[in-house]
Amino acid sequence: MKVIKYPAKEEWSEIVKRPHLDVSKLNATVQGVLDDVKKHGDEAVKRYEEKFDHAHLDSLAVTEAEIEEAEQQVSQELKDALHLAHHNIAAFHHSQKFDGVKVETCPGVTCWQKSVAIEKVGLYIPGGTAPLFSTVLMLATPAKIAGCKEIVLCTPPNKEGKVNPAILMAAKIAGVSKIFKAGGVQAIGAMAYGTESVPKVYKIFGPGNQFVMAAKQQVSLHDVAIDMPAGPSEVCLIADETANPVFAAADLLSQAEHGFDSQVFFITTSEKVLDDVKNEVEVQLERLPRKEMAQTSLDNSKFILVKTEEEAIDLCNTYAPEHLIIATADYEQLAEKVVNAGSVFLGNYACESAGDYASGTNHTLPTHGYALAYNGVNLDSYNRKITFQHLTEEGIRNIGNAVVTMAENEQLEAHANAMRLRVNSLKQ
Repeated sequence: MKVIKYPAKEEWSEIVKRPHLDVSKLNATVQGVLDDVKKHGDEAVKRYEEKFDHAHLDSLAVTEAEIEEAEQQVSQELKDALHLAHHNIAAFHHSQKFDGVKVETCPGVTCWQKSVAIEKVGLYIPGGTAPLFSTVLMLATPAKIAGCKEIVLCTPPNKEGKVNPAILMAAKIAGVSKIFKAGGVQAIGAMAYGTESVPKVYKIFGPGNQFVMAAKQQVSLHDVAIDMPAGPSEVCLIADETANPVFAAADLLSQAEHGFDSQVFFITTSEKVLDDVKNEVEVQLERLPRKEMAQTSLDNSKFILVKTEEEAIDLCNTYAPEHLIIATADYEQLAEKVVNAGSVFLGNYACESAGDYASGTNHTLPTHGYALAYNGVNLDSYNRKITFQHLTEEGIRNIGNAVVTMAENEQLEAHANAMRLRVNSLKQ
């Protein structure tokens, strides 16, 4: 943990920099796998599954029998938790439904929008060091609410060729039935191009390692849309003297254990709180099963002491974190000043874990500073807005001459003529 006390504003741009990975060699490897999958379909996917996941597969598709078997393996306690989370996620995303309103922009000219679901979407669910069954709920639930006709889920199998039972259970609860045993770059390629088994989709969602992220960005250039660019996961926590150091340390560690390249960003106005949280992090770290991973992440992390809460929120907005926890007495006032963040957690009791699993908000969020320009996954992520307009004779009289003038001045004579003919027809 790097401790920085009272940094000058001129230092902020350096402080908020994320660790940078050289992906030039990685990109070449990723492109090779994608090209192979595009050319050889299922055969290539199976070959890479054997190579990377050490699973020999006769078929990529998960069968109904496998889903039923998985259901028997998942405890009732976890099933109940999944149902609770699904209910809350559904409730929040239902509230985001779009109601288009017809607007008469001027007499005789009416414009409106219609929200239309993306017909085919692909969901990527990591299954590596931590099988993310919660992400199934986060991605599939809004897809179902939006009305996507085809939802394809890819996730890596284990060495026995089995998918994690909790992932299959979450998929069943969320209403996803097209599930395929494919991980990594080969899964992204399968959904982007389509294979004999895996349908081609129009947009791909989901987190993954640097290879998966590189694959998503490469296929997005020509073949398919993606949810957002992404980097390693991160949290920023703003605390004052009212913060609970035990809670704060736990929140920081919950982020640190995500991966070796995760980042923790702690900002406080109290030197005592900084010391207390730092000490508590060291105590709790010793008890973590993923201690080594969390420790590496903490080595990239920063504990920053600032003079005022105003300075704290300004620094946070400069950082643009994926997750932001505000553990201060006046968290509501500070929340109003947040302009760059993926998801915000207010007060001592709103831990990041709540949003990761069951509060209802989506945990698929912009990382690596992308919160400056991107939002997290929501219902709109699965929809397109189509615009409509209708013009009457009165509308032509009101905007026709303006359209002709503007088109002529852009030297687009055909554009001008299309409207000019209509204007002239009303003069006869």
